[in-house]
Amino acid sequence: MDSKKAKWSIKECCYKAKTPAKQLNSASITTTMSEYGKVKVGQLKLKGEKKSHKKHKSKKRKAEDEDGSTSGSKDTDTADHGGWWHCRALHQMTGSVAIQLGGLPVYVRALDNGLFTAGAPHDQGDGPSPEEVLTAVPAGDERIAFKSGYNKYLGVDGAGRVVGRADAIGPREMWQPVFQDEQTALLGANDCFLGRDEEDNVVAINQRAGPDQMVVVRSNTIRECDRPKEVPEEERGKLKDVEKNYVKKFQKFQDKRLRINEDGVAELKAARNEGSLHEALLDRRSKMKADRYCK
Repeated sequence: MDSKKAKWSIKECCYKAKTPAKQLNSASITTTMSEYGKVKVGQLKLKGEKKSHKKHKSKKRKAEDEDGSTSGSKDTDTADHGGWWHCRALHQMTGSVAIQLGGLPVYVRALDNGLFTAGAPHDQGDGPSPEEVLTAVPAGDERIAFKSGYNKYLGVDGAGRVVGRADAIGPREMWQPVFQDEQTALLGANDCFLGRDEEDNVVAINQRAGPDQMVVVRSNTIRECDRPKEVPEEERGKLKDVEKNYVKKFQKFQDKRLRINEDGVAELKAARNEGSLHEALLDRRSKMKADRYCK
C-alpha cells in the first residue's frame, strides 16, 4: 500500500467518524495494531467436531507403575509360597517364620546334629517343610532370635557356621535384620551376614551382603489386614431380619408393636451393594416415625 492511498484511507475514516485527521497519529495506529495482537489465535474448529481429551494417569496409578509393587503382585508372591508372606519390617517377624535363601523357594533347614543346611527347592504354591519352620523371638535393641523345631536357638560358632545348640538367648544367638531397597539380610553376632557356602551349609562368614546373602523372612501369621471383618450381630441373616433387628434396637415400644417398613428389601439390597445400608435403614425407620433417633 503506497503513502497516498494510506493518507486517503485515514481521511476517509475521519470523515465518516467526524474525527479530525490531526488526532489520528502514528501512536494511535500502533496502539490499535497492538490490540489486534492480543487477540488469541486458536485452532480452527469445525461445527460438530468433538473435543478430544488427553488421558492423564492418576498419581496413584503412576506411583504404582514406578514402584512396581502392587497389592496384586504381593498376593501372587504369597500364594506362590503356600500362604507364607514376605516380612518387610522387624515387627512383622513374630511367631512361625521361615528363612528363604535368595530368590528361589529354598529355605534354611534344621538338622538333628544342630547344623543347618539349604533345603530342597519347593514347587510353586508349596510352603516350607516342618524342619524349615522356625520361631521368631524378639531380642530387643532391633535384634531378633530364631528357635528351631528342636527348641534350640540359632547362633554362630567360632568357624562361622550357623548352629542351633543353645537353650537360651545369648549374644551369639542375636540377629539383626538389615533392610535396604526391598531386600533383607541377617547380620550375625560375628558381624557377618547369613548365607550358604558351596556345599549348601548355612554359614555367616561374609562381612558384606552380596546376592548370596540376601534372604526373605516369611511368616504365616494372620495379619490384621487378612483377618475377616466381624459382622455385627444385628446384620447377620437375611436383609428382612437385619431390618427387624435394627427396629428392635432403636424403636420405642409405645404400643408393644413393631413398625417395619413394607417397601420390600430391593432398596436394601441396592444400598448394601453401594455400602450405604445403615443410611437406608435409618431412612426407612424415619418414615415409620417410630425411631427415637430419627425424630
